[in-house]
Amino acid sequence: MNSFVSEQVAPEVRTLAERVFHELQDAIVRGKLAPGSKITEPGLSKAYGISRGPLREAMRRLEAHRLIERVPHVGARVVKLSMKELLELFDVREALESMAARLAAEHMTAEEIAGLREVLSVHERQADLRKGEAYYQREGDLDFHYRIVQGSHNRMLMTMLCDDLYYLVRLYRTQFSASGTRPHRAFVEHHRIVDAIEAGDAELAELLMRRHVSASRANVADRYATILQQQAEAAT
Repeated sequence: MNSFVSEQVAPEVRTLAERVFHELQDAIVRGKLAPGSKITEPGLSKAYGISRGPLREAMRRLEAHRLIERVPHVGARVVKLSMKELLELFDVREALESMAARLAAEHMTAEEIAGLREVLSVHERQADLRKGEAYYQREGDLDFHYRIVQGSHNRMLMTMLCDDLYYLVRLYRTQFSASGTRPHRAFVEHHRIVDAIEAGDAELAELLMRRHVSASRANVADRYATILQQQAEAAT
């Protein structure tokens, strides 16, 4: 993944900015910083015990990855997509990730496939998945979908899905797709996709990924609608 921190920034500031970026990014993805919530430099500076310089670098990087947005006369806040925007994001994801799965079946090496299975083995040992509460994947090489896109060996897809849209997709994938029986079903679907990739069946890999993302999209839409309804009822 690309680093957004400027080379002109002092190394110690860069290191602090990197740490705070990852801590804030994790807090946003896990919902500790709620969508739409306002964030301020003084508040974050106090919470993380760092000066404004590294914090500003971290916030610029969060903004570049679409996790925070600056609203005129309001300031910075955690991104909050509308239902329409969220479904559009998943439509794009379905198209691009199914293409990535097809290409992965054609180009992934045996070593890359073994690495993908090891990622699933790590996931299987997670307490949240064992309890059926959630299916949280850490970013980058420990993210099943990230590894699939890397395995496509298509630089254009890698840029779009591993840089441009990655953090935003991961946010909503984490917060809204883990409910009911979905975590376990998603895990089983991951295994089937890897089986198709290992068999070199590009058509099946593409179909299974499309169905997988489509199921996630439907689950996310249901969760989002429920949250909106709860918020409306609380406001009355």
